[in-house]
Amino acid sequence: MEPVTDQAFAAALYSDGDAGLDTGASLLAAAPAADAELVRRGEEFVRRAWERGWQPADVVRVVRRELDETAAGLAAGLIGSETARYERLPPRWQAQLDGLPDAPPRNRPDRFSYASAVLALYRLLLRLPAIEPVGPPPGTAPHALRLPPAHDEPRMLTRIRALLAKAEATGYPEEAEALTTKAQELMARHSIDEALLAARTHSKKEAPGACRIGVDAPYETAKAILLDAVAAANRCRAVWNSDLGFSTVVGFEPDLDAVELLYTSLLVQGTAAMTKAEAGQRAGGRKRTKAFRQSFLMAYAQRLGSRLAADTARVTAAAEAEHEAGPAGSGAPRLLPVLAARDLAVTDTAERMFPETTTTRVRGATDPDGWTHGTAAADRARMGGGGPELRGGRGKR
Repeated sequence: MEPVTDQAFAAALYSDGDAGLDTGASLLAAAPAADAELVRRGEEFVRRAWERGWQPADVVRVVRRELDETAAGLAAGLIGSETARYERLPPRWQAQLDGLPDAPPRNRPDRFSYASAVLALYRLLLRLPAIEPVGPPPGTAPHALRLPPAHDEPRMLTRIRALLAKAEATGYPEEAEALTTKAQELMARHSIDEALLAARTHSKKEAPGACRIGVDAPYETAKAILLDAVAAANRCRAVWNSDLGFSTVVGFEPDLDAVELLYTSLLVQGTAAMTKAEAGQRAGGRKRTKAFRQSFLMAYAQRLGSRLAADTARVTAAAEAEHEAGPAGSGAPRLLPVLAARDLAVTDTAERMFPETTTTRVRGATDPDGWTHGTAAADRARMGGGGPELRGGRGKR
């Protein structure tokens, strides 16, 4: 006779609809002795996700998107127990684990409901497609892959994080503008310093890496454009997977950190400005719609692109002038060729990862008021971009 878990899986995991889930949940609810095996099988499903290119935050994000918060907590519990097996985790994994939600109590509110939620989660995990890996899976020998160095957060990033936190918290647009501009300038300078250091030491270990950043509904197109603008201004490439709700950002490690920090902060600032603008419109007797919010965020993202790029160009020009004015005959590498070489390395890496990317022209905004307010908010945040086009990657299936 088949074990209860096999019977439950046969009924629930390989069919669609609720009938199979109910059958499988009924079998598991009546068999407390199968609980340990149910967890072990779940850890296997999580391990297969690592082998297909997924990381902890990716799994929880897609589970939350496709199911609900309870399922996301169940996934987090499995991820925690599965990753506890490893002495060493890949870079960025610990930060992702620290941000996972708490796992709900087992067999609550009752055994049947709990088993039904677990089976729905396993059905989703079983069907996760293979995606482009952005780092090694846990348990991989470190020497077999080019891993970025494990280190504490650089002091510069800590300072940038503090500036952006102040920009998000202040109620004064002018102060937020100054803080955000200073953060971007520090990011650009930090990137330049890291590039020159690598060139001076002839570092062969440093190579472009990648990370995934969630691009969640609603208004995901505008958010993807914003992330693309932030990535481009920080010498990275972003490729959006609209089906799975994330963008993969390719770049050197210091620049990836900068992109993640700045995108998150600008999204917080933009959402707050949009809510305030919409409240003002309502106070004037005008009902705002989804079109207003979509147009607001599209304008905000577009406007930020050119302004972020201008900030980076200004810092780069100043650094080049400072570099050229240095002592003659010092043998220091010239800045612009160093940056050009890194740009080429990032482009080559992105094209190897995503050989089938497509560029899509997005639909224009339809609400003039939303566009006007979004542009003004971008000006206050001190950021802005050219005509919106997105690179989309076709994930492995």
